[in-house]
Amino acid sequence: MYEHRKTLEGVYQPHKVVEHRKVAAVLSVLLMGLGQLYNRQYGKGIVLLIFSCLGIYTAVTRLPDAIWGIVTLGEKERHLEKVGKIYKQVMGDHSIFLLVEGLITIFLLIVFVWMYFLNIKDAYRTGKVREEGGATNTFKQSLQYVADYRFPQIAISIPMLGILFFTIMPIIFMILLAFTNYTINNQPPAHLIDWQGFKTFKDIFVIKSWSHTLYSVALWTFVWALLTTLTSFIGGFAVALVVQRKEVRLKSFWRTLFILPYAIPAFVSTLILKNIFNGQFGPINQYLKMLGLPVVPWLSDPTIAKVTLVIVNFWLSFPVMMLMIIGILSTIPSDMYEAADIDGASGFQKLRLITYPAVMFSMAPLLVMQFVGNINNFNLIFLLTGGKPGSSDFRFAGHTDILITWIYKLTIDQGQYNFASVIGIFIFIILSFFAVWSIRNTKAFKEEEVK
Repeated sequence: MYEHRKTLEGVYQPHKVVEHRKVAAVLSVLLMGLGQLYNRQYGKGIVLLIFSCLGIYTAVTRLPDAIWGIVTLGEKERHLEKVGKIYKQVMGDHSIFLLVEGLITIFLLIVFVWMYFLNIKDAYRTGKVREEGGATNTFKQSLQYVADYRFPQIAISIPMLGILFFTIMPIIFMILLAFTNYTINNQPPAHLIDWQGFKTFKDIFVIKSWSHTLYSVALWTFVWALLTTLTSFIGGFAVALVVQRKEVRLKSFWRTLFILPYAIPAFVSTLILKNIFNGQFGPINQYLKMLGLPVVPWLSDPTIAKVTLVIVNFWLSFPVMMLMIIGILSTIPSDMYEAADIDGASGFQKLRLITYPAVMFSMAPLLVMQFVGNINNFNLIFLLTGGKPGSSDFRFAGHTDILITWIYKLTIDQGQYNFASVIGIFIFIILSFFAVWSIRNTKAFKEEEVK
């Protein structure tokens, strides 16, 4: 890049202009912070240099061990060694610790690499400002600029780091466990675990007891999620319509009355209902005996237990659905109903053509997420039935177990960590694709996309 300067004799001669952006970018490539020091941003440069030194130190001292730990999962088991005349226990490598430490190191280096590229971009932009004759910001001015104009990005970056280390990393850890032979019979530190590829994936489909359990539990899981979502929505919709009718008085009283099941902690409500539906001393069966009617095995018969679960979930979930739908109904203009009355529309037609579309426009994404949440509704199944009644045909699962409670039993009770990880992967893939596809096909999402 050249510019012409006039000499004393009046002759214009070309004068080369230093391309600050290229120099700053190259220096930042060589070492984080050098580009900022070149651009005379000394405070920012020193901070980035310190961060760079920490990153290089971590890469040099930790990365080789992290890669070794993830690849080998350890080489020495816990064993006894003779020291003099006695044997002493010598701790070996802990495969799980090596895997976790390796993942943490790699994720920290990913953050470092991200900062490295941002540092190059910043040095290039600042160098461009210098070429254009602008003044570079001091460290104090940079902080003030971030606080004034980049605060949303900073506020988002903190939760994103939390998601990276507390959500994404555990998911990757779970995925990696599915490719190992990690079980209660092969558990560190007494034993080392090994990589075994897709063996667990193959076993869960090839071994009959595992495949039968997987298909049965998965089918009930989706039936359960569908029934619970539909019943809570239909029940909440019906109650909301009744409460919002003009003829109904004391609307506030009825709203408060119907919200009581939701106001009581679900943990307490579930345990109370468990006692109410108890087959031996539950009050429902006691009343049936007094009336001379046969008792009902609410929690001990496979089919009736599933029906009981749906009923209890309906009782606990319809109040919040009712409140949300009442809020939507209050936003529908009364002019639409008046115009429908003039046109001679029946009550059902107004419900079908005005009320229902308005409710579904807002509720469709929520219903999708509720369906996804019901697939992972661990608390109700665990507290009410515990997955029982049991089945001799299933592998560590009962008739009312859903996938998430089956995973709990496989990990906490049986120590089948690799099989539990495989099932967790299936749940993650299915729910992710289903949730994204469903939400993207809702009317509310499409109209927002058009805007």
